[in-house]
Amino acid sequence: MSPEELVQAIHDAPSIGCLVVTGAGTRAIAALFAAPGASRTVLDVQIPYSSSALEDYLGRELEQHCSSNEASALAKRAHSRATGLASESDVLFGVSCTAAIATDRDRRGDDRAHVAWFDGNKLQGQSITFDKERRTRTEEDLVVSYMVLNAVAAACGVDGKLSIPVLDSEELIDFD
Repeated sequence: MSPEELVQAIHDAPSIGCLVVTGAGTRAIAALFAAPGASRTVLDVQIPYSSSALEDYLGRELEQHCSSNEASALAKRAHSRATGLASESDVLFGVSCTAAIATDRDRRGDDRAHVAWFDGNKLQGQSITFDKERRTRTEEDLVVSYMVLNAVAAACGVDGKLSIPVLDSEELIDFD
């Protein structure tokens, strides 16, 4: 399935929600808005890039800015925001991404991303640690954006998903 086909299937689904991404994944947002029907899928998008903006979005100090726990908390917060913005009859979701990808400065830790979705009942997510010796920032961001689109699709009940180009030295790990 191509990204365009997946986005169309997402827009055709009966779900609507909020997204929050930080660190990477903004190509997913661009893909959602590039296709007709985005207003049927997206209530709100937030990109709290700095630590202070991210903490303001969550309403609390973060334990770690890039972790599966924070992705889960962000997805729940995005769903809560959707609840406040939508009508009672809407099928809602919250999708989040927190990532630390290739940068031009020294950073402790691995290049990694955590993407989660929450529909009010079910929370799921995926994490990846990148092989930063073999990937550029652009390549890492594309992988993260595909992960975000897959999360939106899963949250909307869409069966299709994008193939994530994982290197032999990397692994996608599911979490809930």
